[in-house]
Amino acid sequence: MIINHNLSSAFASRVLNLRTDEIQANIEKLSSGMRINKAADDASGLAVSEKMRSQIRGLNRASLNVQDATSFLQTTEGYLEETTDVLHRMRELAVQSGNGIYNSDDRALIQVEFNQLIEELDRVASQGQFNGLNMLTGRFAASEEGVESTPLVFHIGANVDQNISINIGSATTEALGLTNLDGQVDKINIASPEEANRSLALIDTALQGVVTQRAEIGAVSSRLSYMRKGIDIGAENLQASESRIRDVNIAKEVSEYVRTQILTQTSAAVLAQANTQPQVMLSLLQ
Repeated sequence: MIINHNLSSAFASRVLNLRTDEIQANIEKLSSGMRINKAADDASGLAVSEKMRSQIRGLNRASLNVQDATSFLQTTEGYLEETTDVLHRMRELAVQSGNGIYNSDDRALIQVEFNQLIEELDRVASQGQFNGLNMLTGRFAASEEGVESTPLVFHIGANVDQNISINIGSATTEALGLTNLDGQVDKINIASPEEANRSLALIDTALQGVVTQRAEIGAVSSRLSYMRKGIDIGAENLQASESRIRDVNIAKEVSEYVRTQILTQTSAAVLAQANTQPQVMLSLLQ
């Protein structure tokens, strides 16, 4: 028997310190609900889960981007719908003016409304905006020689270059072929049956262009609705995967906590007993 070194006490003390560290880790996980609270808990798991978190946040933002894009296209289509209604009325007036029962004075009165509708087309095209962006002035039209324009780009993914673009043509009377460069009504009028008949052809061409643009916008809007569903599903699945890596299993961790707590109490009791062993030497010296 020795008194200079109490090896039993040292061993029990070391084990007690280990159990104390373990119970602190258990408490940390249970209080946060996370299995990984710092890199030391699981270095590789932390690295993988952080990449997943980046993708999840990117996909959630992309889903909002898709909603914004849908709102933009719906607004644009609304303005084009108004343009379509105006063109329908202009066509109706052209058909009316082409009827031989009207004289020049009658057609002059019809022309007054006709001219106002042409001005309304330009007003809609110039003042139609979304977040300050003029969408019907040709800003996002397909590039042409001598005309500076750029497609409208929607970023719809979590990573680089995950985007789609769309061209939105101009809806001004000039772009629709109804007026000249100065905005004067010298290409289309209904002052005579012949001019009314010619105007019908020009209006039909303009209508076809507007309807085609609306159809393209509708197709992209439909695509965006499916796209958003896919993005949301992807974000949900990634969130589930990240949860399996980072979140703690409460039932399992509680069991570990109870086990560690019992071992800690046992180690403390054993350490107390080990510390009393040197006192036995005193009985030998008496």
